This record gives sequence, structure tokens and C-alpha cells, in this order.
Amino acid sequence: MSMLNHTNHAAVEALCAGTYLESYLDTMESLPDDLQRNVTMLRELDIQAKEYLQELEQHSAMFLQGSSTEGGASKKKSYLCTQRALVKCQEIGDEKLALLTVIAEHIENRTRMLEQYRENLEPGSTREQEREETVVRKEPKQVEPEKVEKTGTKRQRRSKPSETQQEETKEEKDKGTGTKKKKKRKVVKKDREDSPLEFAIDPNEPTYCLCQQVSYGEMIGCDNMECKIEWFHFNCVGLTNKPKGKWYCPTCRGDRPNVKRTDK
Repeated sequence: MSMLNHTNHAAVEALCAGTYLESYLDTMESLPDDLQRNVTMLRELDIQAKEYLQELEQHSAMFLQGSSTEGGASKKKSYLCTQRALVKCQEIGDEKLALLTVIAEHIENRTRMLEQYRENLEPGSTREQEREETVVRKEPKQVEPEKVEKTGTKRQRRSKPSETQQEETKEEKDKGTGTKKKKKRKVVKKDREDSPLEFAIDPNEPTYCLCQQVSYGEMIGCDNMECKIEWFHFNCVGLTNKPKGKWYCPTCRGDRPNVKRTDK
């Protein structure tokens, strides 16, 4: 199986490499034509700039020579020619900068296209898969500790009512009454409609019953000493009043309402 996966992966890589090479050649094939036009224009501008520089040197020399021997007309003419040559050189320089900007943009666009081809044509987009796998792997690691902490907290909560319930069950058998149980059951006199989840619950408060909620309303204790849950809300076990005699929870009694299960 691993050899088959390796073969498929190699085939995909070869296909992607061939596709990328074809795109690379297509992209680079037209690049010289675009650059050649701009480079040719740059060379023409260089030639013009050299001509104006030569003209500038000549008129500058004539201006300096005519300043001492000839009149003001020749000096003024040389000055105007020099000024015109300087303006032309500046214009040519601006055009060359614009062409260089265009050349740089061409190269940048082609480079960006090649980068995009490379990212899209990588086999299976390995970078995206690695990111997704990293996210998927991190999510359970972030959730699992919370679940473990919550589960551990619930186990600690159950241990407290378990010890208290055993003491109260013994006292109840001795007295033959459910007075103490009744006091413990009426921790919060609320109907089931007032869900305990709507209130701010102390994380250290123990949980009871099949619903695994905190104590509220009237509660009844299972008379089975080995019952793991021990305390139940009236509403969760279908009671409205405390039954007479011993009472066993649905888990302990099975299908018989008032008989303790023999498999316990």
C-alpha cells in the first residue's frame, strides 16, 4: 500500500512539474519581446540624449568665448541654445525613467505569475494540506484537556455526595424516617422549569441524578447502598410525592418498580 501511494505521489509530482515547466516557458517566451521594445526605446533615447549633450557642450563653449570678444546677440543665442538642450535632456531623462518603470512592472508581473503557477501546481497543494492538518491536529489537543478537567471535576463532586449519602442512609434506617433525607433533598425549592443551567453555578458544586445536574427542587435517595448515583430529582424519575417504604432508582430496580435488582 505504501509503495502504491509513493508511486502515485511521484506521478503527481511529475505531472505538476511538467505543467509548471510548460507555463514557465510560455511566460518567459513572451517576456523578451515585451522587454525588447522598451530596451530599444531606451537606446534611442540614449542616442538623443548624447546628441543634446554634445550640443550643450558646444553652445556652452561658444557662450564662454563670446562673452569677451563678441556682442550680446551671440551670447544670448548661445544661452538660449544651451537652455533648450538642457530642457531636452531633462525630458529624455523622464522618458527613460518611465520606460524603466514599465520594464520593472513587466518583470514583477511575470514573476508573480510564475509564483502563482508554482503554488497552484504543487502536488495536492501540500502547504494548504499541512496548514489544515495542523489545525485539525491542534483542535482535539485544545478540547481534550478541558474534557478531562471537567470529567475529573465531576468525579470529585460525586465522591462528596456519595460519602454523605452513605451516612444519611444509615441514619435514616436507624430512625425509620425520611426526615433527614427530606431536608437534604430540599436544597433549592425550584420547579424543573427553572433550569439550573440558567443560573451561575459554582464549579465545585456536586452533581446528582441521571441528568448530572446540581441539586434543585425535591430530591429522593435510592435505598440501594451500592447505587452509584444515589440522589435523584423528583421530575427526572417521574415522582410528585415521596413514596412510602423503600425506593430504588430506575437503574437499580430495572423493570420492577419496587424491587432491587439481583445483578447488583
